[in-house]
Amino acid sequence: MVETTRNFSRASSEVTRRVMQSNRGRDTGPELRLRRLLHAMGLRYRVGLRAVPDLRRTIDIAFTKQRIAVFVDGCFWHGCPTHSHSVKTNTSFWTDKITKNIARDLDTNEVLRARGWTVIRFWEHVDPEDSANQVAELVHKFAGIQMPRCEQ
Repeated sequence: MVETTRNFSRASSEVTRRVMQSNRGRDTGPELRLRRLLHAMGLRYRVGLRAVPDLRRTIDIAFTKQRIAVFVDGCFWHGCPTHSHSVKTNTSFWTDKITKNIARDLDTNEVLRARGWTVIRFWEHVDPEDSANQVAELVHKFAGIQMPRCEQ
């Protein structure tokens, strides 16, 4: 059978295309680790919430009562200043893509803040326990709950 239609791909090779397709938009390893820790701390949240219906953007971890939006950003996809690296093939495409991702993240922050949300972002390389403690502190603060203190 002769292939009459072909999917257009900007990938530099078939292997690259497969790798790109396998990248998750949600439920990534760093997100799951943070969610497990938050859940173990007794915190309940929503996943993949679309807080602004007319925007095709979702919050990774949302605390709706406190209006706290938590994002876990991948170093490559979101242009981490510490771990981002330049690609060797298709450079202009990737530079443009990551630049647009950064601009979209900034816009998402502004839109959510304008609607009364507190936005907190973590890079995927940040220790998930540190992230979980920061989120828990913020959630408890907004809920008016005193954080338990460790006694030594």
